[in-house]
Amino acid sequence: MALGLTTLCICCVSALPADLPAKTDAEAKAPAQVEVQRPPTPTHANVAYGTHERQVLDFYQSASDKPTPVVFHIHGGGWVAGDKKSVGGLEKYLAAGISVVSINYRYTTQAQLAGVKPPVEWPISDAARALQFVRSKATEWNLDKQRIGATGGSAGACSSLWLAFHDDLADPKSTDPVARESTRLWCAAVLGAQTSLDPQQLKEWTPNSRYGGHAFGFMPDAKDNKTRDAQFAEFLAARESVLPWIKQYSPIEHVTADDPPVWLSYSEPPALGQAQKDPTHTANYGVKLQEKCKAIGVECELVYPGAPDVRHATAQDYLIKTLKSAAK
Repeated sequence: MALGLTTLCICCVSALPADLPAKTDAEAKAPAQVEVQRPPTPTHANVAYGTHERQVLDFYQSASDKPTPVVFHIHGGGWVAGDKKSVGGLEKYLAAGISVVSINYRYTTQAQLAGVKPPVEWPISDAARALQFVRSKATEWNLDKQRIGATGGSAGACSSLWLAFHDDLADPKSTDPVARESTRLWCAAVLGAQTSLDPQQLKEWTPNSRYGGHAFGFMPDAKDNKTRDAQFAEFLAARESVLPWIKQYSPIEHVTADDPPVWLSYSEPPALGQAQKDPTHTANYGVKLQEKCKAIGVECELVYPGAPDVRHATAQDYLIKTLKSAAK
């Protein structure tokens, strides 16, 4: 569905006033004006789910006479950059009867400057809180609280998988109605996901790995995003001292047989044990997660150039089909 569509109409010559000047040769040869299509605008923009300026979300409502499923979008940017404004496939979801939420969240750099340990607690806990907030708005926004699928790229993909696999964070005894809501998902479909934040695992899977240390405070200058990956060696050397945090925030550590199905996509084929052109988004991450999922019976579709058993070419195809299916 396309909202805010602007159509530029070209009237026929016979309808023009008689005294209108004739077109010049240049005007006659000019390309015809085309229809300009703008992306949908949020039904509700910058809705606060917390008190920090980054704890806001946009909600796009799909018109329906019954509660709609929800695509829950978490932007990428390594947890140090990015914004909620761009959602791939937004029009497709709305046209399919699926509403969309896109969130901002506090960066690890902001957490590091605030003394939060580990810094990754802020973006991950914000994603969980935003999800609970969306569920708390189900009646007002006409949403199906059960059918929520998370999506995102890179760090947003990692956060999505963490939500998919982590035990429910709902606190039924809380005096806060939002905190009583579930954090469980119907499914997740992600792009370029980091499935582990364990530097030892990452070096085994991909020898030139460099990502992840900043999530645990290994970033020399939290005011300079260019230093994000500058301390991987120090991170690896200090692994044992932060291992409880690594296990807490690595999605692969939380996979259990009762988890929802997931779909992962990478732009290049895997090559386990070999250096990668883009080690931060290598399909090696996906291969290792799929191995664990298959071993315990969790559905995990892995897509990359030449991948076998691909049933859904895009995240949009997967989410629409899965969120609209009769059952998981």
